Amino acid sequence: MIIINLDVMMAKRKMSLNELSEKVGITLANLSILKNNKAKAIRFSTLDAICRALDCQVSDIIEYVED
Repeated sequence: MIIINLDVMMAKRKMSLNELSEKVGITLANLSILKNNKAKAIRFSTLDAICRALDCQVSDIIEYVED
């Protein structure tokens, strides 16, 4: 199972969903879907923008856990 740890990285960087939304250029609704592990897919460009905004690696946001 793929787990999205966006909320963890946002907390570490002390960044709100609103602030991340503005920096990345993604709607609050779409970021919320991603943050709550409801997303079915993510574009590499979106992932790149999030990593730039949070100054982190992809592995800090996306984690694989066996079922």
